[in-house]
Amino acid sequence: MNWSKKAILKIGHRGASGYEPENTLRSLEKALVLGVDMIEFDVHICKSGEVVVIHDGKVNRTTHSKGFVRDKTLDELKKLDAGKGEKIPTLEEVLDFVNHRVAVNIELKGEKTTKPVYAIIKKYIENRNWSYKDFLVSSFDDSKLREIRKLDSKIEIGLLPKRTKTHIVSMISELSAYSVHCSYKSKGLLNKNFIELLHKQGVKIFAWTVNDKKNIERLKILGVDGIFSDYPDML
Repeated sequence: MNWSKKAILKIGHRGASGYEPENTLRSLEKALVLGVDMIEFDVHICKSGEVVVIHDGKVNRTTHSKGFVRDKTLDELKKLDAGKGEKIPTLEEVLDFVNHRVAVNIELKGEKTTKPVYAIIKKYIENRNWSYKDFLVSSFDDSKLREIRKLDSKIEIGLLPKRTKTHIVSMISELSAYSVHCSYKSKGLLNKNFIELLHKQGVKIFAWTVNDKKNIERLKILGVDGIFSDYPDML
């Protein structure tokens, strides 16, 4: 599907994490049932080197265990309950499950995630019938996005800004970014003037994480191009 031409993208945040345990296959399935255009999830590297889908650097919040993801092997992580009996999936398990039915937004969270994630993306494009348009890679860490861009000029990049508008515009130019992802509370960025500025540059603007009708309608009126939600059916 050509998700880039959708009027407003319906993006499942960590799947449909308002209904099911976040970043699990169960949550992804719920998002697909609810008709999302894209699913967003987060990645880290575990001790044995695999790319795993989990938001936090520690397992404390989302499982019954404790400790850093980077200090646990995949076998150790697979023994944990990520909610309702779900397991922490690998990036490849997630991609196989989604099976390019919708686009995926991979947020690079953990250290040293860039090259392993890129290797997997390249494999799925070259050997698994995925396309570049099936992937969007984002991060709060500019250095990770610079590394992605050096690895491949075709990958769509999403900026997660922490700084000024001037910095954002500069990074858009440097990285040839596809989109800017802002908190729905960022009224300094989510306003008509800045949205129009981005649109004139051919850049999309997405808002996260929006879980109430009032703000959803406000953002639609402002002209955002996509909305992340824990409850994607609200969109």
